[in-house]
Amino acid sequence: MDLKKHYDILYKESIEKIVADTYHIEHEIDSPSDHRFGLTLLIRPDSQTKNRIQAFLNELKEIDPDQYYYPDSDIHITVLSIISCYDGFDLATISLPDYVAVIEKSLVGIHDLEINFQGITASPSAIMLQGFPNTNSLNDLRNKLRVNFKESGLEESIDKRYAIQTAHSTVARFRKPIENKEKLIAILEKHRDFNFGKVKVESCYLVYNDWYQREKWVKELKEFKLG
Repeated sequence: MDLKKHYDILYKESIEKIVADTYHIEHEIDSPSDHRFGLTLLIRPDSQTKNRIQAFLNELKEIDPDQYYYPDSDIHITVLSIISCYDGFDLATISLPDYVAVIEKSLVGIHDLEINFQGITASPSAIMLQGFPNTNSLNDLRNKLRVNFKESGLEESIDKRYAIQTAHSTVARFRKPIENKEKLIAILEKHRDFNFGKVKVESCYLVYNDWYQREKWVKELKEFKLG
């Protein structure tokens, strides 16, 4: 996949929807009846990168404080959604050591993974950082996880929603109508190619999570150190 081209197309299409008022508002964020949970392997950026992200988000908050902005604790890059969030998923129904074993097997030979966060893109419902891995290590890890989980017979729903190929990080979501589209787009354009930093990935984390990876719901199950 040409990541730059993919992010560019996504940005263009999403800005068109914002201008036309056909963007998507995520009402589920504030719903007390949202009980979707799942199992995810993810990466967390370092504190310097998070500081740059929060400076960007602070600009957005000034013009539209009612949208949903990710706190430092919730910012992540999804390696793979192993069990996509669904209503009623319970950790007690799976054997966690079996999942850990599959991930450890898949991580063998994966090293020197860095992700450069260069610029922002958008979806019809969110604002995202553009992540660019420096090697094929992330795709190699995802492919190994796909194969090994398929062969394991464990519960999984990998690629059921879509086959993840990017290294983006969602940092804001639309939960209310946008207050000032012109100012929002101006801030996005200003950060279109902004360098948020390069993250050297030293660990991956297996977590039990809600749909939005909110800290109050997330349970870190296992940290995996990369070689």
